Amino acid sequence: MNSHSYLSYTVQSTSSANRHPNQAIDQLYSHHHGWLQRWLHKRLGNAADAGDLAQDTFVRLLSSAPGEPLNFTTPRAYLATIANRLSINLYRRRSLEQAYLATLAQTPEDLAPSPEHQALVLEALDEIDQVLALLPAKSRQAFLMAQLEGYTQEEIARRLSLSVRSVQRYLARAFEECIVLASQGARHE
Repeated sequence: MNSHSYLSYTVQSTSSANRHPNQAIDQLYSHHHGWLQRWLHKRLGNAADAGDLAQDTFVRLLSSAPGEPLNFTTPRAYLATIANRLSINLYRRRSLEQAYLATLAQTPEDLAPSPEHQALVLEALDEIDQVLALLPAKSRQAFLMAQLEGYTQEEIARRLSLSVRSVQRYLARAFEECIVLASQGARHE
């Protein structure tokens, strides 16, 4: 059996799992980290981002199910899928940041927020973006049309070819997710 097969990434016994619960991920890391970093560097064209995303991929694996066996037969495809999702998140976050900074550049200097406030706004925008990314496309689109463009529910319904009731449901779902995000933030303060 080759070193890239399924069995090489599962913890073989309870006693070894108790001794070293991350043995499977350690093995996966040693066999594939270099490959993943090179693959990301080729895709992203940036060694620093590639290194960060490769590391984040393994951190994601560690936090997903600590001590559990890894159940897949194609480790590189699995790692590439995780890394690809993380790179999409990175680019979305950077795009959001660039849009915010472009807006700030148009703000008169005496009205510009402090660097600390800017960092807090960027963090909040990133969290909202993560919540919106989880929503179905129509719910996300309706929410953005209402909040950013100021459309009424009737205008959104007309533009999206939906009933007003559907728009209300989509908006309610988006607001529920934002409330959950806000309550999670309040618990961490």
